[in-house]
Amino acid sequence: MKEKLEKIRQEALAKIAETSALDKLNDIRVAYLGKKGELTEVLKGMKDVAAEERPKVGQLVNDTRNIIEEKLEEMKSKLAAAAREKQLREEVIDVTLPAKKNNVGHRHPNSIALEEVQRIFVGMGYEVVEGPEVEYDYYNFEALNIPADHPAKDEQDTFYINDKMLLRSQTSPVQVREMEKGKLPIRMIAPGRVFRADEVDATHSPSFHQIEGLVIDKNITFADLKGTLARFAQELFGENTKVKFRPHHFPFTEPSAEVDVSCFKCGGTGCRMCKGSGWIEILGCGMVHPNVLKMSGIDPEEYSGFAFGMGLERIALLKYEIDDMRLLYENDTRFLKQF
Repeated sequence: MKEKLEKIRQEALAKIAETSALDKLNDIRVAYLGKKGELTEVLKGMKDVAAEERPKVGQLVNDTRNIIEEKLEEMKSKLAAAAREKQLREEVIDVTLPAKKNNVGHRHPNSIALEEVQRIFVGMGYEVVEGPEVEYDYYNFEALNIPADHPAKDEQDTFYINDKMLLRSQTSPVQVREMEKGKLPIRMIAPGRVFRADEVDATHSPSFHQIEGLVIDKNITFADLKGTLARFAQELFGENTKVKFRPHHFPFTEPSAEVDVSCFKCGGTGCRMCKGSGWIEILGCGMVHPNVLKMSGIDPEEYSGFAFGMGLERIALLKYEIDDMRLLYENDTRFLKQF
């Protein structure tokens, strides 16, 4: 038994000394110290050793194991150090070479325009509120005084999921949800993505963004609406900007109007941007219809309010003099870098 253990020790040490790879070193460990290794086989034969000799043989087995493990660890450290030295030698970094230039992203013009609009209205005391993009027909149409036979409910204009659910065609449902909460007064804007069945061209897209505002309180008048939007236009386009209200019709407001601003490019004298008129349309607005207030649980005899809505893309196109809405979504870095 002693001779057999000595032979195992010498063979193991010889193989360890000859190896030059870490994976081969592991194979040697398994072959001699593993569950089915040489030393394990010796231990299985201990039953054939005389009882008085077993302690000595056991000690010899442990000594042999310790010697092999020690040599394995020494060789492992040596090979690891050699591999590290080779790696450092081969992977030399020339610190004098110019570094790779990182391409830094840019804020999207839509994001810039939205942050500007939010800054203006939050400064006036408005709250920014969001709502679901998948909406109930009730909130998108009925609660906004749009009856079932209204043209806006035609499937050619709206993406319906089923009879009761659709992709919202405006962010006005967020206003209805806020009114239903009954926490008055309300001063809010609702920015978000909306969906309509439009063909893609320079001024239309089936997916775009709106920002709608709502104020509900006692004694709110059309004069409050005019003053708010005039201040907004001056903050967004410049202090000399003027506003003009033109009568219009929206089912959820009465009276209703469309708002033009004096052309910030030519100052109102007429140019290509304003098509020679001196004015540019930017949004629609009006006093909240009494029916809308009633359906949301608000007494129109005690409370009144105004609402307005604008297209975020239109604001971005005007503010940055972009002539094609498709540029906003093509992810052309040459275009985006300008912002």
